[in-house]
Amino acid sequence: MPASIVVRDDPRRPDVVALLERHLAFAGQHSPPEDVHALDLTGLLGPGITFCSARVDGVLVGVGALKELEHGHGELKSMHTAAEHRGEGHARRVLAHLVGLARARGLTRLSLETGSMAAFAPARALYAEAGFSECAPFADYRPSPYSTFMTLRLEPAT
Repeated sequence: MPASIVVRDDPRRPDVVALLERHLAFAGQHSPPEDVHALDLTGLLGPGITFCSARVDGVLVGVGALKELEHGHGELKSMHTAAEHRGEGHARRVLAHLVGLARARGLTRLSLETGSMAAFAPARALYAEAGFSECAPFADYRPSPYSTFMTLRLEPAT
C-alpha cells in the first residue's frame, strides 16, 4: 500500500462528507450524545479550523483538523481513518502533519479529547506514541467518564 499524501482540503467534498458522517456515527455508537465532541461539517468550516485529508492515489483514507484555541494552544479535531484503511499508517501521517502545522504556526501546546472506551484505545495509543500525555479538561470541556484528555508541549519549529 502506497503512503498517503496529507494536504489541506475542503470538508465539503462529497467523499469527505461521507467519511465525516461515518466518524460521527462511530462516535455516537460509542459515546452518549452529550459526550460526542466531534465537529460536524459546519463546525469544520468555522473560524480557526484547518481541515486536512489523507489520500492514496486520490482515494480518501483519513481526515483530521487543527483548531486554534487561545494564544499558543491548539486542539486536534475530527481525526478519523476509514475503517478499511486502519493499520496502514495513515492516522500517524495525518497526526504528524497536524503537529507540524501547529509548530509552524508557533503553537506551544496541542491538546485533544477522545473517548475513554475500548473502541478508542487505538487512538489513545497513537497519541501516546506521539508524545501526548493525559491532562485535565481544557477549553470548554468538562470532566466526563467518557472522555480522555491529552496534551503535547511543542518545541518551536526549526
